[in-house]
Amino acid sequence: MIVSLTVILLCQLIGEVIVRGFGWPVPGPVLGMLILLAVLSLRGRIRKSVPEFGRALDSTSKGLLAHLSLLFIPASVGVVQRLDVLAAYGAGLVAALVVSTFITLVVTVVTFVAVSRLSGSSMDDAGATGAEEKP
Repeated sequence: MIVSLTVILLCQLIGEVIVRGFGWPVPGPVLGMLILLAVLSLRGRIRKSVPEFGRALDSTSKGLLAHLSLLFIPASVGVVQRLDVLAAYGAGLVAALVVSTFITLVVTVVTFVAVSRLSGSSMDDAGATGAEEKP
């Protein structure tokens, strides 16, 4: 678990260093996730030299995802500490949140429909379980 957690945090650190070094307008953890994706795509080659790498990384990632809600506590505390900003800009923040959520939903639906049409499956096929109803 320590090795796989180190790999995850090292990818985040490398992403942060690259972003700050080049001054890119991308969050470091996002670039770190892309680096982790590259590492995971090479997992078959890495597994030959370190056989436990795949299983350890899987179990660590599942453990992190199981407790993901705990990672929102610091953000919530930060919001509570800055209630003055929330009071001053609350209406604008709520409007931005509602509009961005709506835009995200529309883009998601349009993307789903486009990919569905490109793949040749219909909207009815996407939710089908393969079981047919008998009269």
